[in-house]
Amino acid sequence: MARINLLPWRAELRKQRQKEFIAIALTALLSTGAILCFVHYYIGNMIDYQSQRNQYLESEIALLDKRIKEIEELEAKKKRLISKMEVIQQLQASRPEIVHLFDELARTIPEGVHLMDLTQLDNNLTMNGMAQSNARVSAYMRNLESSPWMKEPLLNIIETKQEAKEAKKERGNKFTLQVKQGGDKADSQEKNPS
Repeated sequence: MARINLLPWRAELRKQRQKEFIAIALTALLSTGAILCFVHYYIGNMIDYQSQRNQYLESEIALLDKRIKEIEELEAKKKRLISKMEVIQQLQASRPEIVHLFDELARTIPEGVHLMDLTQLDNNLTMNGMAQSNARVSAYMRNLESSPWMKEPLLNIIETKQEAKEAKKERGNKFTLQVKQGGDKADSQEKNPS
């Protein structure tokens, strides 16, 4: 029987398979590396894109915060201006009230009553005076009640005093009267004259 030596052929086949394995392994390694590089590059681009979007959003949020602060400052200025305008309107509306007040004081005071002191606190008036009799004080209170510019007269104190005037003794009633300044009665009378 003839003997054939197959060892060199097997060794050559083994080397060829080893080379193929190495080539396939290198190809797989290179393709895996290329895929990993592509994925890394793609994810890096996505991260950069998202960071740019985040920076844009942060800059827009900063602009909006600045605008909100400006709007709040404008609102505060608006409130201050409105309050100043309201004060000015109140002053403009109340300007003729003092004229009406003194006019009504002159109109309502009956003969025999003299005012010595007049104090105003907000819409409340306190009057100190002298009257010849209690009836004149009552007439004065009725006149104040019927006045369109005054309301709710209230007599606090009335006391009788003897005064010596030029060798004559005169009796007088000292009184303290409170009344509220009421332009609302005058406004309703102006709207509905009857």
